[in-house]
Amino acid sequence: MGNTFGHLFRITTFGESHGGGVGVVIDGCPPQLKISAEEIQVDLDRRRPGQSKITTPRKETDTCEIVSGVFQGQTLGTPITILVRNKDQRPQDYGEMATKYRPSHADATYDAKYGIRNYQGGGRSSARETIGRVAAGAIAKKILRQVAGIEIVGYVKRIQDIEAPIDPDSVTLEQVESNIVRCPNPDFADEMIARIDRVRKDGDSIGGAVECVARKVPKGLGSPVFDKLEADLAKGMMSLPASKGFELGSGFAGTFLTGSQHNDEFYTDADGNIRTRTNRSGGTQGGISNGENIIIRVAFKPTATILKEQKTVDQQGNETTLSGRGRHDPCVLPRAVPMVEAMMALVLCDHLMRHQGQCKLL
Repeated sequence: MGNTFGHLFRITTFGESHGGGVGVVIDGCPPQLKISAEEIQVDLDRRRPGQSKITTPRKETDTCEIVSGVFQGQTLGTPITILVRNKDQRPQDYGEMATKYRPSHADATYDAKYGIRNYQGGGRSSARETIGRVAAGAIAKKILRQVAGIEIVGYVKRIQDIEAPIDPDSVTLEQVESNIVRCPNPDFADEMIARIDRVRKDGDSIGGAVECVARKVPKGLGSPVFDKLEADLAKGMMSLPASKGFELGSGFAGTFLTGSQHNDEFYTDADGNIRTRTNRSGGTQGGISNGENIIIRVAFKPTATILKEQKTVDQQGNETTLSGRGRHDPCVLPRAVPMVEAMMALVLCDHLMRHQGQCKLL
Protein backbone atom coordinates (compact mmCIF):
# COMPACT_ATOMS: atom_id res chain seq x y z
CA MET A 1 0.00 0.00 0.00
CA GLY A 2 2.80 2.40 -0.85
CA ASN A 3 4.99 1.76 2.19
CA THR A 4 7.60 -0.41 0.45
CA PHE A 5 10.50 0.75 -1.74
CA GLY A 6 13.08 -1.22 -3.72
CA HIS A 7 13.35 -4.61 -5.46
CA LEU A 8 16.24 -6.74 -4.15
CA PHE A 9 17.20 -4.38 -1.34
CA ARG A 10 13.69 -3.61 -0.13
CA ILE A 11 12.49 -1.48 2.76
CA THR A 12 9.09 -1.07 4.40
CA THR A 13 8.70 1.82 6.85
CA PHE A 14 6.09 1.94 9.61
CA GLY A 15 4.77 4.15 12.39
CA GLU A 16 3.22 7.55 13.02
CA SER A 17 4.60 10.82 14.40
CA HIS A 18 2.90 10.60 17.81
CA GLY A 19 2.36 6.83 18.05
CA GLY A 20 4.49 4.36 19.96
CA GLY A 21 7.36 4.52 17.52
CA VAL A 22 8.58 4.47 13.93
CA GLY A 23 10.97 2.24 12.06
CA VAL A 24 11.77 0.04 9.11
CA VAL A 25 11.92 -3.56 7.96
CA ILE A 26 14.79 -4.23 5.53
CA ASP A 27 14.48 -7.33 3.37
CA GLY A 28 17.23 -8.54 1.05
CA CYS A 29 20.26 -7.28 2.95
CA PRO A 30 23.19 -9.63 2.25
CA PRO A 31 24.35 -11.81 5.15
CA GLN A 32 27.62 -11.36 7.08
CA LEU A 33 27.67 -7.57 6.86
CA LYS A 34 29.12 -6.20 10.09
CA ILE A 35 26.74 -3.57 11.43
CA SER A 36 25.86 -2.04 14.78
CA ALA A 37 23.20 0.25 16.20
CA GLU A 38 25.94 2.80 16.88
CA GLU A 39 26.80 3.01 13.16
CA ILE A 40 23.16 3.55 12.24
CA GLN A 41 22.76 6.12 15.01
CA VAL A 42 25.30 8.43 13.38
CA ASP A 43 22.93 9.25 10.50
CA LEU A 44 19.86 9.28 12.75
CA ASP A 45 21.53 11.93 14.90
CA ARG A 46 21.98 14.07 11.77
CA ARG A 47 18.24 13.74 11.05
CA ARG A 48 16.82 14.06 14.57
CA PRO A 49 14.82 17.09 15.74
CA GLY A 50 16.01 19.63 18.28
CA GLN A 51 19.60 19.76 17.04
CA SER A 52 19.82 23.54 16.57
CA LYS A 53 17.92 26.83 16.75
CA ILE A 54 16.86 26.52 13.09
CA THR A 55 15.15 23.12 13.48
CA THR A 56 12.04 21.97 15.32
CA PRO A 57 12.49 22.15 19.12
CA ARG A 58 10.93 18.70 19.61
CA LYS A 59 13.32 16.76 21.86
CA GLU A 60 13.86 13.20 20.63
CA THR A 61 17.05 11.18 20.95
CA ASP A 62 15.84 8.92 18.12
CA THR A 63 17.74 6.03 19.68
CA CYS A 64 17.48 2.99 17.42
CA GLU A 65 16.96 -0.62 18.43
CA ILE A 66 17.86 -3.50 16.11
CA VAL A 67 15.01 -5.92 16.78
CA SER A 68 15.79 -8.66 14.25
CA GLY A 69 18.12 -9.74 11.46
CA VAL A 70 21.46 -9.12 13.21
CA PHE A 71 23.31 -11.67 15.34
CA GLN A 72 26.67 -11.16 17.04
CA GLY A 73 27.20 -7.96 15.09
CA GLN A 74 26.54 -9.41 11.63
CA THR A 75 23.51 -9.47 9.35
CA LEU A 76 21.83 -12.85 8.98
CA GLY A 77 20.36 -12.36 5.52
CA THR A 78 16.91 -12.37 7.13
CA PRO A 79 14.64 -9.31 7.54
CA ILE A 80 16.20 -6.57 9.67
CA THR A 81 13.80 -4.62 11.87
CA ILE A 82 14.91 -1.28 13.32
CA LEU A 83 12.69 0.52 15.83
CA VAL A 84 12.86 4.05 17.20
CA ARG A 85 10.44 4.76 20.03
CA ASN A 86 8.70 8.15 20.24
CA LYS A 87 9.36 9.89 23.56
CA ASP A 88 8.40 13.56 23.33
CA GLN A 89 4.84 13.49 21.99
CA ARG A 90 2.50 16.43 22.58
CA PRO A 91 -0.82 15.37 21.03
CA GLN A 92 -2.61 18.21 22.82
CA ASP A 93 -0.97 20.67 20.40
CA TYR A 94 -3.07 19.29 17.55
CA GLY A 95 -6.62 19.43 18.92
CA GLU A 96 -7.73 22.24 16.60
CA MET A 97 -6.18 20.46 13.60
CA ALA A 98 -8.43 17.47 14.19
CA THR A 99 -11.24 19.29 12.37
CA LYS A 100 -9.44 22.10 10.50
CA TYR A 101 -7.21 21.46 7.49
CA ARG A 102 -3.71 22.96 7.41
CA PRO A 103 -3.12 24.72 4.05
CA SER A 104 -0.76 22.75 1.76
CA HIS A 105 -0.53 19.87 4.27
CA ALA A 106 -1.75 16.29 3.78
CA ASP A 107 -4.71 16.69 6.16
CA ALA A 108 -7.42 17.14 3.54
CA THR A 109 -6.08 14.55 1.09
CA TYR A 110 -5.66 11.88 3.80
CA ASP A 111 -9.28 12.43 4.81
CA ALA A 112 -10.36 12.26 1.17
CA LYS A 113 -8.52 8.98 0.60
CA TYR A 114 -8.96 7.06 3.86
CA GLY A 115 -11.89 8.74 5.60
CA ILE A 116 -9.78 8.78 8.76
CA ARG A 117 -6.40 10.18 9.76
CA ASN A 118 -4.13 10.54 12.74
CA TYR A 119 -4.10 14.33 13.11
CA GLN A 120 -1.50 14.28 15.90
CA GLY A 121 1.66 15.63 14.32
CA GLY A 122 0.43 14.59 10.90
CA GLY A 123 0.56 10.88 11.71
CA ARG A 124 1.98 8.96 8.78
CA SER A 125 2.43 12.11 6.68
CA SER A 126 4.94 13.49 9.18
CA ALA A 127 8.61 13.70 8.23
CA ARG A 128 9.18 11.47 11.26
CA GLU A 129 8.46 8.56 8.89
CA THR A 130 11.87 9.20 7.31
CA ILE A 131 13.62 7.77 10.37
CA GLY A 132 13.16 4.32 8.82
CA ARG A 133 14.62 5.45 5.51
CA VAL A 134 17.68 7.02 7.14
CA ALA A 135 18.30 3.91 9.27
CA ALA A 136 18.06 1.66 6.21
CA GLY A 137 20.17 4.12 4.23
CA ALA A 138 22.98 3.82 6.77
CA ILE A 139 23.14 0.08 6.06
CA ALA A 140 22.95 0.65 2.30
CA LYS A 141 25.81 3.18 2.53
CA LYS A 142 28.02 0.63 4.27
CA ILE A 143 27.31 -2.00 1.61
CA LEU A 144 28.12 0.51 -1.15
CA ARG A 145 31.38 1.57 0.53
CA GLN A 146 32.47 -1.99 1.26
CA VAL A 147 31.58 -3.51 -2.11
CA ALA A 148 32.27 -0.68 -4.53
CA GLY A 149 33.93 2.17 -2.61
CA ILE A 150 30.98 4.47 -3.34
CA GLU A 151 30.88 7.77 -1.42
CA ILE A 152 27.66 9.74 -0.94
CA VAL A 153 27.66 13.35 0.27
CA GLY A 154 24.60 15.59 0.48
CA TYR A 155 24.48 19.26 1.42
CA VAL A 156 22.27 22.34 1.34
CA LYS A 157 22.83 24.07 -1.98
CA ARG A 158 20.23 26.83 -1.72
CA ILE A 159 17.94 28.48 0.84
CA GLN A 160 15.35 30.64 -0.92
CA ASP A 161 17.47 32.85 -3.20
CA ILE A 162 20.75 32.27 -1.34
CA GLU A 163 22.65 29.79 -3.54
CA ALA A 164 26.13 28.63 -2.60
CA PRO A 165 28.82 27.67 -5.14
CA ILE A 166 29.96 24.16 -4.16
CA ASP A 167 32.19 21.69 -6.01
CA PRO A 168 30.41 18.29 -5.82
CA ASP A 169 33.56 16.49 -6.92
CA SER A 170 35.54 17.53 -3.85
CA VAL A 171 33.04 18.42 -1.08
CA THR A 172 33.48 16.42 2.14
CA LEU A 173 31.18 15.28 4.93
CA GLU A 174 33.31 17.21 7.42
CA GLN A 175 32.68 20.43 5.50
CA VAL A 176 28.94 19.72 5.41
CA GLU A 177 28.76 19.02 9.14
CA SER A 178 30.80 22.09 10.08
CA ASN A 179 27.68 24.25 10.56
CA ILE A 180 24.02 23.84 11.55
CA VAL A 181 22.56 24.54 8.11
CA ARG A 182 24.76 21.86 6.44
CA CYS A 183 26.05 24.14 3.70
CA PRO A 184 29.76 23.38 3.11
CA ASN A 185 30.45 26.95 1.97
CA PRO A 186 30.90 28.86 5.27
CA ASP A 187 30.38 32.33 3.77
CA PHE A 188 26.96 31.41 2.43
CA ALA A 189 26.10 29.21 5.43
CA ASP A 190 26.07 32.21 7.78
CA GLU A 191 23.69 34.06 5.49
CA MET A 192 21.41 31.02 5.23
CA ILE A 193 21.29 30.58 9.01
CA ALA A 194 20.39 34.23 9.51
CA ARG A 195 17.60 34.01 6.91
CA ILE A 196 16.06 30.89 8.48
CA ASP A 197 16.28 32.35 11.98
CA ARG A 198 14.57 35.55 10.87
CA VAL A 199 11.74 33.61 9.25
CA ARG A 200 11.43 31.39 12.33
CA LYS A 201 10.99 34.38 14.61
CA ASP A 202 8.28 35.65 12.28
CA GLY A 203 6.35 32.37 12.61
CA ASP A 204 6.83 31.53 8.93
CA SER A 205 8.85 29.02 6.86
CA ILE A 206 11.06 28.86 3.76
CA GLY A 207 12.37 26.23 1.34
CA GLY A 208 15.36 25.58 -0.88
CA ALA A 209 17.35 22.81 -2.55
CA VAL A 210 19.60 19.95 -1.42
CA GLU A 211 22.32 18.74 -3.77
CA CYS A 212 23.79 15.25 -3.43
CA VAL A 213 26.73 13.54 -5.13
CA ALA A 214 27.57 9.85 -5.37
CA ARG A 215 31.23 9.30 -6.27
CA LYS A 216 33.01 6.17 -7.56
CA VAL A 217 29.76 4.68 -8.86
CA PRO A 218 30.57 1.80 -11.22
CA LYS A 219 29.31 1.73 -14.78
CA GLY A 220 26.24 -0.30 -15.64
CA LEU A 221 23.74 0.45 -12.85
CA GLY A 222 20.20 0.95 -14.07
CA SER A 223 17.70 -1.14 -16.02
CA PRO A 224 15.96 0.40 -19.03
CA VAL A 225 13.34 1.23 -19.85
CA PHE A 226 11.08 1.72 -16.83
CA ASP A 227 13.74 1.17 -14.18
CA LYS A 228 16.26 3.69 -15.41
CA LEU A 229 18.62 4.75 -12.64
CA GLU A 230 17.49 8.39 -12.77
CA ALA A 231 13.84 7.30 -12.82
CA ASP A 232 14.25 5.38 -9.57
CA LEU A 233 16.27 8.23 -8.08
CA ALA A 234 13.50 10.64 -9.02
CA LYS A 235 10.85 8.41 -7.46
CA GLY A 236 12.87 8.00 -4.28
CA MET A 237 13.54 11.71 -3.90
CA MET A 238 10.02 12.79 -4.79
CA SER A 239 8.66 10.39 -2.14
CA LEU A 240 10.36 12.48 0.57
CA PRO A 241 8.12 14.84 2.56
CA ALA A 242 7.97 18.42 1.20
CA SER A 243 9.90 17.54 -1.99
CA LYS A 244 8.70 19.46 -5.05
CA GLY A 245 11.32 19.01 -7.73
CA PHE A 246 14.14 16.75 -8.96
CA GLU A 247 17.10 17.45 -11.24
CA LEU A 248 19.95 15.29 -12.50
CA GLY A 249 23.13 16.78 -13.91
CA SER A 250 22.38 19.95 -15.88
CA GLY A 251 18.68 19.57 -15.04
CA PHE A 252 16.42 22.34 -16.26
CA ALA A 253 19.40 24.59 -16.98
CA GLY A 254 20.37 22.20 -19.78
CA THR A 255 17.27 23.18 -21.72
CA PHE A 256 18.86 26.55 -22.49
CA LEU A 257 21.81 24.90 -24.31
CA THR A 258 22.22 23.44 -27.77
CA GLY A 259 23.19 19.81 -28.28
CA SER A 260 26.74 20.77 -29.16
CA GLN A 261 26.98 22.78 -25.94
CA HIS A 262 25.35 20.13 -23.77
CA ASN A 263 26.88 16.87 -25.01
CA ASP A 264 29.56 15.26 -22.83
CA GLU A 265 32.44 14.38 -25.17
CA PHE A 266 34.21 11.06 -24.57
CA TYR A 267 37.93 10.52 -24.12
CA THR A 268 40.23 7.74 -22.87
CA ASP A 269 42.16 8.52 -19.71
CA ALA A 270 45.72 7.47 -18.85
CA ASP A 271 44.49 4.19 -17.37
CA GLY A 272 42.58 3.26 -20.53
CA ASN A 273 39.13 4.07 -19.07
CA ILE A 274 36.45 5.68 -21.24
CA ARG A 275 35.43 8.94 -19.52
CA THR A 276 33.53 12.13 -20.34
CA ARG A 277 35.24 15.53 -20.32
CA THR A 278 32.19 17.19 -18.80
CA ASN A 279 29.36 15.77 -16.70
CA ARG A 280 26.19 17.54 -17.77
CA SER A 281 24.54 14.11 -17.94
CA GLY A 282 24.95 13.84 -14.17
CA GLY A 283 26.49 10.37 -14.18
CA THR A 284 23.88 8.52 -16.25
CA GLN A 285 23.20 8.07 -19.94
CA GLY A 286 20.31 6.07 -21.31
CA GLY A 287 19.23 5.34 -17.74
CA ILE A 288 22.53 3.56 -16.92
CA SER A 289 25.42 4.86 -14.82
CA ASN A 290 28.45 5.81 -16.91
CA GLY A 291 31.09 5.86 -14.16
CA GLU A 292 31.06 9.63 -13.64
CA ASN A 293 29.79 11.22 -10.44
CA ILE A 294 26.03 11.09 -10.04
CA ILE A 295 24.82 14.59 -9.13
CA ILE A 296 21.22 15.34 -8.21
CA ARG A 297 19.27 18.23 -6.72
CA VAL A 298 16.00 18.05 -4.80
CA ALA A 299 13.76 21.07 -4.23
CA PHE A 300 11.90 21.31 -0.92
CA LYS A 301 8.96 23.62 -0.34
CA PRO A 302 8.47 25.79 2.76
CA THR A 303 7.15 23.81 5.74
CA ALA A 304 3.35 23.73 5.54
CA THR A 305 2.60 24.17 9.26
CA ILE A 306 3.34 27.76 10.25
CA LEU A 307 2.39 29.90 13.26
CA LYS A 308 0.78 32.66 11.19
CA GLU A 309 -3.01 32.73 10.94
CA GLN A 310 -4.28 31.40 7.59
CA LYS A 311 -7.65 30.98 5.97
CA THR A 312 -8.86 27.38 5.64
CA VAL A 313 -11.93 25.15 5.97
CA ASP A 314 -13.00 22.49 8.44
CA GLN A 315 -14.08 18.93 7.68
CA GLN A 316 -17.61 20.11 6.93
CA GLY A 317 -16.34 22.69 4.42
CA ASN A 318 -17.03 25.69 6.61
CA GLU A 319 -14.62 28.57 6.09
CA THR A 320 -12.49 29.35 9.14
CA THR A 321 -8.97 30.32 10.18
CA LEU A 322 -6.11 28.36 11.69
CA SER A 323 -2.82 29.21 13.37
CA GLY A 324 -0.45 26.26 13.51
CA ARG A 325 0.65 24.89 16.85
CA GLY A 326 3.16 22.27 17.84
CA ARG A 327 6.86 22.15 17.00
CA HIS A 328 7.84 22.41 13.38
CA ASP A 329 10.92 23.18 11.29
CA PRO A 330 11.02 26.72 9.87
CA CYS A 331 13.06 25.14 7.04
CA VAL A 332 13.33 21.41 6.36
CA LEU A 333 16.59 21.65 4.41
CA PRO A 334 19.21 21.04 7.16
CA ARG A 335 17.47 17.84 8.30
CA ALA A 336 16.61 16.80 4.73
CA VAL A 337 20.30 16.29 3.86
CA PRO A 338 20.62 12.81 5.50
CA MET A 339 17.21 11.89 4.04
CA VAL A 340 18.39 12.64 0.49
CA GLU A 341 21.63 10.74 1.12
CA ALA A 342 19.61 7.76 2.39
CA MET A 343 17.38 7.61 -0.69
CA MET A 344 20.43 7.88 -2.96
CA ALA A 345 22.04 4.98 -1.08
CA LEU A 346 18.89 2.84 -1.16
CA VAL A 347 18.49 3.26 -4.92
CA LEU A 348 22.16 2.61 -5.69
CA CYS A 349 22.35 -0.41 -3.38
CA ASP A 350 19.26 -1.95 -4.95
CA HIS A 351 20.57 -1.38 -8.48
CA LEU A 352 24.04 -2.65 -7.58
CA MET A 353 22.52 -5.92 -6.36
CA ARG A 354 20.29 -6.16 -9.45
CA HIS A 355 23.26 -5.52 -11.74
CA GLN A 356 25.36 -8.17 -10.00
CA GLY A 357 22.51 -10.66 -10.21
CA GLN A 358 21.77 -10.17 -13.90
CA CYS A 359 25.09 -9.24 -15.48
CA LYS A 360 27.75 -10.83 -13.28
CA LEU A 361 26.28 -14.31 -12.99
CA LEU A 362 27.87 -15.80 -16.12
